[in-house]
Amino acid sequence: MKELIGTGVALITPFTKDGAVDTAGLTRIVHFQIENGVNYLVVLGTTAESAVLSKDEKQLVIDTVVAANGGTLPLVLGIGGNNTQAVMDEFTSRDIAVFTAILSVSPMYNKPTQEGIYRHFAAIASVSSKPIIMYNVPGRTASNMEPETVARLAHDFDKIVAIKEAKGDIVQAMEMISQTPKDFLVISGDDMIALPMTLAGGSGVISVIAEGFPKAFSMMIQYALARKVDQAYDIHYKIAPAIDYIFAQGNPAGIKAVFAALGLCEATLRLPLVEVSDDLNAKIKLFVNDF
Repeated sequence: MKELIGTGVALITPFTKDGAVDTAGLTRIVHFQIENGVNYLVVLGTTAESAVLSKDEKQLVIDTVVAANGGTLPLVLGIGGNNTQAVMDEFTSRDIAVFTAILSVSPMYNKPTQEGIYRHFAAIASVSSKPIIMYNVPGRTASNMEPETVARLAHDFDKIVAIKEAKGDIVQAMEMISQTPKDFLVISGDDMIALPMTLAGGSGVISVIAEGFPKAFSMMIQYALARKVDQAYDIHYKIAPAIDYIFAQGNPAGIKAVFAALGLCEATLRLPLVEVSDDLNAKIKLFVNDF
């Protein structure tokens, strides 16, 4: 899965001021990624506010991204949830031919055991026509995928090719890298440790901050993959303050403020999410203008 090595970006869903999906803004954002060197695009992940999109709106987002991308970059589609059968149904009913892989989050809220997590991914792997990137994000799901569970799934199912690891724990990430097959991809889902994870043997990042600063962040990851450590860390420390800013009041509120500062779309979110405070917005604008 060489297409998934490097920098993937978790696309937002921009909204107009009246709350409709902003297809023009989304098109501009996709073009911004392509023009600035990212390696692939992730559609309808957590950052896309997919939890508050209707079925028709999700299809509109997919259609808009596919058209704007024009076959330029590989596409990854988010399909996940805490109802295993419903996830399996979506895997088999949705047209996913244009996508390189599927990103599927570990079940949230239910708090399954490690055996439950294993059986969930085993079930969806049994019906998937596409490679699967598992997504571990304990801060949202309330349960952690242990390295042993990840390794077991990686060894047992050819369809499971990668994990987006977003616990923010470099030790856990290294354990996943060491315990999984050599061709299995451990992808950072935490922007602040994307560089050390890649240097430790990871395969890059599915990033939020890279969406706002695609050229710099993509270059940093390419330096890391090439083991050009000093150059990579020079970029990391320049962009690190923005990582803190965009997550300070939740995702995607922060990255939408970045896009508003760049003039690519409005900062509008859907409840229960709200825009960042005026103080934080001022810091984000200043960083964007000075970067």
